[in-house]
Amino acid sequence: MQYLKEENMKELQFSIEIKAAKEKVWATLWEDTSFRDWANIIDEGTYMKGAMEEGKEIQFLSSVNGYGVTSLVEKLDPNAFILFRHSADTQASGQQEREKEWTGGTESYTLTEKDGVTTLLVKTEVPSEMEEVFTVRLPKVLERIKTLAVKHEESE
Repeated sequence: MQYLKEENMKELQFSIEIKAAKEKVWATLWEDTSFRDWANIIDEGTYMKGAMEEGKEIQFLSSVNGYGVTSLVEKLDPNAFILFRHSADTQASGQQEREKEWTGGTESYTLTEKDGVTTLLVKTEVPSEMEEVFTVRLPKVLERIKTLAVKHEESE
């Protein structure tokens, strides 16, 4: 399958240092309960549907409005890196031709750990008209991930 990236995409990049092992940060990112917690900042009621496996598709959907995106897990190195390629706008009832603003964009999460501190780097391509929204929300998302991961680290 060939993906064509929309012309109006902007790459955004954010990072945060978290005093927790990268395994704890990874779990915070992708375990269902914590994912729903931090993803709610981006789009209310967001959840994942599908397998988090390289080469498989996963859907990110909103339980509030039923919309989301279907993404290919293009590259996966557990506890270190994941790259999603957004392949189709989606509605809870199935893929559909809504706006194609996310089609072809990528989103990656990179974790590196040194001396018990994990740096989380998030790179995402967003439609130009959403740049301001994500520039405001993604730093809040990273702060929430940090809070959840530190709690996860301390509870062990």
